[in-house]
Amino acid sequence: MLVDQLDEIVCDACSYPQARIRLMTRTYGRGEDLLVVENVPVISCPHCGTSYLTAETMRKLDYIKQERKAL
Repeated sequence: MLVDQLDEIVCDACSYPQARIRLMTRTYGRGEDLLVVENVPVISCPHCGTSYLTAETMRKLDYIKQERKAL
């Protein structure tokens, strides 16, 4: 997602035209298998309260989880 598009994000849940990207920390697993990923872009809607990841972000997170030992 390009930075130019920040003001043009429409919420997928309620179609509110001013959803925002928030950078969040996501954790996966636990104990020795814990993986912490910082600065994950999450689309957040101030109108309906919905937060979600884009398909592109989910693909990148899946790649990180699969390749975590090599990375």
